[in-house]
Amino acid sequence: MNDDVRNIVLGVIAAGISAALGWLARTFLWRRKLRRKQAFFGLPENSESLLVVNRDPAAGEPAVHRFDVYALLELSALIKDCGAHLHVVTQDAAHQGFGERTEFCVGGPGSNRRMMAHMSAMLPGVRVNIDAEPGPDRGAFQIGGERYRMDPGITEYVLLARLTVGDRRDARPVFLFCGQRAITNQAATRYLARNHERLTRKYGTGSFVLLLKVINSQAYGPDVVELVEDVTRAAQTALPAAATAPRTTHRAS
Repeated sequence: MNDDVRNIVLGVIAAGISAALGWLARTFLWRRKLRRKQAFFGLPENSESLLVVNRDPAAGEPAVHRFDVYALLELSALIKDCGAHLHVVTQDAAHQGFGERTEFCVGGPGSNRRMMAHMSAMLPGVRVNIDAEPGPDRGAFQIGGERYRMDPGITEYVLLARLTVGDRRDARPVFLFCGQRAITNQAATRYLARNHERLTRKYGTGSFVLLLKVINSQAYGPDVVELVEDVTRAAQTALPAAATAPRTTHRAS
């Protein structure tokens, strides 16, 4: 074998080794990223999850608002990416506790009794005005000592929460998407899909409650979302029995 042939062979071998090492590195990084995603969502490979859908309060017959359907589709994609399975149930058919399976619960307490039960049990510091009568406080959130009113289509709020209960290491989380309107539920699911890596770095697999603001949904749909603040402490602290006059009212400027 002359020098030229030997150099070609060595070059091919070196290129093959480099390609193999690159493939192994990419596979390792991809698997590590997937494991972090699965841990954050509580969705190991082939695990089961629950999607709890609400009902459209404006419909005479039991129905799901189209924006809530879009939210469910985005959550379904996240679940499939983790290699997990999902079961879709209506808000009045989810008769089970929490912690056994990861749960994604969509819709405010006015349209989702499962959401109402979760908030009563795990978010005692949050009140949502579900009165059907029109008024400035319709749909408003009270979190701790502050109230957040909506201006439909202009400024609306949604709570995005990841909650775990008890000390079990294998307990699965409950994700809540509690918005003032259906489009804000979709905005929260989209925010989670886009920012789950950042949320993982900040919170790991712990609980959090975030208040998000959806800006000008009548023009931008669910795409323009701002993080107002982390309200975990206030949301998980029970309100005093006489807490009827919040300190601050937030509305569109």
